[in-house]
Amino acid sequence: MNQRVVVIGQSYTTRLCVIRSVAQIGCEVYVIVMTGYNKDGKTLNTQKPIDCYSKYVKKIFFCPSNDGNYLLDILLSQCSNDNNQKSIIISVGDFVTTIIDQNLNLLKDHFLFSNINYQQGAIVKWMNKELQKNLAQRIGLNIANSISLEIKDGYYSLPVDISYPCFTKARTYLPGCKHTLKRCDNEFELNDFIRNLGGRGELTLLIEDYKEIETEYAVVGFSDGINVIIPGIIQIEALAHGSHFGVACRGKVMPIIGFEDLISKFEKFVLNVGYVGLFDIDFYRSDGKFYFGELNLRLGGSGYAITKMGVNLPVMFVKSLLGIPIDDMLKTIKKSATFVNERMLFGDWQGGYISTRKCYKYLRDTDINFVNDKIDTRPQKALYRALISDFIWKIVKRIKGRI
Repeated sequence: MNQRVVVIGQSYTTRLCVIRSVAQIGCEVYVIVMTGYNKDGKTLNTQKPIDCYSKYVKKIFFCPSNDGNYLLDILLSQCSNDNNQKSIIISVGDFVTTIIDQNLNLLKDHFLFSNINYQQGAIVKWMNKELQKNLAQRIGLNIANSISLEIKDGYYSLPVDISYPCFTKARTYLPGCKHTLKRCDNEFELNDFIRNLGGRGELTLLIEDYKEIETEYAVVGFSDGINVIIPGIIQIEALAHGSHFGVACRGKVMPIIGFEDLISKFEKFVLNVGYVGLFDIDFYRSDGKFYFGELNLRLGGSGYAITKMGVNLPVMFVKSLLGIPIDDMLKTIKKSATFVNERMLFGDWQGGYISTRKCYKYLRDTDINFVNDKIDTRPQKALYRALISDFIWKIVKRIKGRI
């Protein structure tokens, strides 16, 4: 298929998922790497990332991680097609999704991408977690009770009816919003946390009743606005630590057997939003009940486990945007399998959160790896080279410190 697909985001494992998925139908793949700056703080880090060693990548571009104007310039000047065929954008990050949606009218004549009725700003509107929870509750999903707290230039008035312990998060997406995630056991802790958030301007926190999580889950899927496809359930067995805290490191993908009623409600939820594109829904089990977490309006980080099981959601998205039927494609997972995200696993190993023996055991005993691939081998080789280089650098640094 002579179709250009532009994959954009920060996480190389999620980008690699999409790269390899759309390559199965012969798409021409461009990658825009959302990256930071070098140590001088002036020049972009243009070190070739792991996913871009893939044999399926045709062109690579680098963009500052939070520079929307720079991203738009790359898209319009480097990624639009000259033969009147619109390129397809697949975002794997919230910031990118926000920029695309906020500039829909500028981009829609050149690109195809996730949307809600091709209305500019509609996806950003549905990034509001309070709005999502209200819809989830109307559909019959369990939610943790919550209160919105407006903070302006550091000033706020704490409601008296907050239940403790509580859990805070940004009500809608903002760059670096992980710093707003916090469990607070009492009013003193909550006030202290809010004061230490720092910064000026406006911020709205969502303060939820804290739930002890027994098991975390996710579903990834695709919606064409009329039909919603959710192939299976992802059970999270371990989350990454350090800078990647909250991202799945290990897990299990399994059929939806036993989850049918929940899946039906998730499908209804996505249809009510009116979303067309790839998505991810986080949910969890607490005190014997399933609770809705949030809807992410882009492909989730564990989505490659679904493709590896034979259900190619990115290809469904591409074909649907092009008006190509997907009736002959596999849409449900038939058996269970375990998976490991090597980026998160090696990050935990380097950070000292797991031993070398346990790291090796997880790699050896898993069914699905996100980087390792028998056909597209260069990303794995690049990953191992990077690990060895980092290991040697740490040894040299330690030796120099003793001299």
